[in-house]
Amino acid sequence: MIDVLLIAVVGVVTWTVAAEGVVGATLIFFSVLFAGLLTMNFFEPLAILLESFSSNASWVALCDITAFLGLFGSLVFGFRAATEKLSPTFIFVPTLVDNIGRWAFAAATGYVSMAILLTSLHTSPFPREFIGFKPERKNLFEIAAPDRQWLGFVQYASEMSLRRGGESIRIFDGPQLSLPGQQNTIWPSFPIRYAYRRQMIASGVASNSAAPAAPVPVSAPATGGGGGGPNF
Repeated sequence: MIDVLLIAVVGVVTWTVAAEGVVGATLIFFSVLFAGLLTMNFFEPLAILLESFSSNASWVALCDITAFLGLFGSLVFGFRAATEKLSPTFIFVPTLVDNIGRWAFAAATGYVSMAILLTSLHTSPFPREFIGFKPERKNLFEIAAPDRQWLGFVQYASEMSLRRGGESIRIFDGPQLSLPGQQNTIWPSFPIRYAYRRQMIASGVASNSAAPAAPVPVSAPATGGGGGGPNF
């Protein structure tokens, strides 16, 4: 079920964005991309702020996904409005370039949007597994894991963007642990933490949104050195 919904999201977004032409599709793609990155950076602090308004368990369980989707939607709308203001007229380009470019950027926008929305499901108050969604599964027909691809991109961007020589690595997610027999030193915990949180919510136990407990990985297969790129 989740697989079909993901394809539907890609299809709807692609069709809608392609109607904007190559210039509009390009601007929308980068709006979605930057909105997603900013959302990943700020949704957990925003969720903590929302939690401060009430201690009701139902409200607390909703704070993370509310903060995530609310922030993402607001940022996409804000970036889109800004680009409309900066470029209010339709820019004409050669037909071949327009047809190829608009569908390419529209498809990329659809896939990135789908990956971000799939990532948001990790923060939902739903059960640990629902409508075919499983945190360990490749949720796109067992072919790809768009949520982990997005998390890997965010991890890579946090480590490498704007980094200068000699500066310490800034890691989006994952404690640094040296485990016997493992080459990897960075263990991204986003899916694990939120899977545990959803499990606790389903069992009726409230869990802090920003820092759910995370099991320590002790038997994961080696996946290369830590710190050089995505570790998902």
